[in-house]
Amino acid sequence: MAIHVLEEAQRCLNCKVPQCQKGCPIHTNIPTVIRMLLDGKIDDAGRMLFENNPLSVICSVVCNHENQCEGHCVLGRKGQPVHFSMIENYISTTYTTKNTEGPAPSNGMRVAIIGSGPAGLTIAVELARKGYQVTIFEGKDKIGGVLRYGIPEFRLPKSVIDEFEYHHLVLKGIRVRPNTSIGLSISIEDMFRDGYKAVFIGSGVWQPNALHIPGETLGNVHFGINYLNNPDSYNLGKTLNIIGAGNAAMDVARTAIRKGVQHVRVFSRSKHITASQSEVDYAKLEGVEFVFNRMPVRIVDEGVIFQPTMEDENGKTVSDGTEPILYAADSTIISISQGPRSRLVNTTNGLQANARGLLVADENGATTREGVFASGDVVSGARTVVEAVERSKVVAASMDAYMQSLPKD
Repeated sequence: MAIHVLEEAQRCLNCKVPQCQKGCPIHTNIPTVIRMLLDGKIDDAGRMLFENNPLSVICSVVCNHENQCEGHCVLGRKGQPVHFSMIENYISTTYTTKNTEGPAPSNGMRVAIIGSGPAGLTIAVELARKGYQVTIFEGKDKIGGVLRYGIPEFRLPKSVIDEFEYHHLVLKGIRVRPNTSIGLSISIEDMFRDGYKAVFIGSGVWQPNALHIPGETLGNVHFGINYLNNPDSYNLGKTLNIIGAGNAAMDVARTAIRKGVQHVRVFSRSKHITASQSEVDYAKLEGVEFVFNRMPVRIVDEGVIFQPTMEDENGKTVSDGTEPILYAADSTIISISQGPRSRLVNTTNGLQANARGLLVADENGATTREGVFASGDVVSGARTVVEAVERSKVVAASMDAYMQSLPKD
């Protein structure tokens, strides 16, 4: 693999104005990293990647590279771009196993992180570097949030998250309390009582959005995010209808194929698909069928009844006036995004959410409750991993400034 990575790295033109870096949401200094690798400075390259992006090893696997770094590479205009994802993965994976440094000297201040998804992990690492005593409160039994419970094993192996936890959390002195949902036995008020100087909320969006059509409560109907959480607990039968055509729907479809479902259909209410092209290509390659211009109107024991649609003169998807069609299937999975759960808002004085249930926070992540910060999906709605990292770095700096401004005990 190393020889292949080096050959790919040697293709880099070392552009004076690197478009690949512009295409990266977190502005990774790609040409410099590649030069370090070619100069034999792999540890320096890994350190640069990690300091810029604490989730570098994860982003190298799950980022939408075709629309970001690789999609902006000038070599891609007439041929194949430099596949930086492969280079980044090799460097980051190698560096992670070598990263055995202990925690930074403590500055004596505690900070609480609610949720261990991309946002929470980024905040935890950024603040631990500055000497804060960080505790992560995770509602599930293992860290990772959507990385572990929303992205299938074939896309992001759980071993990658386990390696990250050991080298970047355990060895850095970051404590994790699993199986601890804030807003039940423990509240944010309790955290401030116990001396935490600031609290970060990165609890994600785990509440499935519903269609609100007849038949949604039937026993053969499930939600995508719940299925991805533990697909082995579901018996979907031989045929499956998936309502929704985003990246999560692709994950559901490809997982179902791997779990033995023989015929999988993905339905889009328009002629467009919101999932990335590479995910669509893989799904088609694996046998997933795509059906366009179909709006679900009723779910029955035999399958889903869809109304054929078209675009009107304003580009709005509307019925085409023909009779609804039954698409038979043993099971149906609804995968039309998610929203946040309301427990934290309901149990925390002064914490506000908007009409969608998302936490209200300013550009620096400060919520309506002093000392409480938030970023990631719980603020913006479902976004990409690298977007969560980008915003959370800003919020970590804001939290540091806030805590440093507090009166000393």
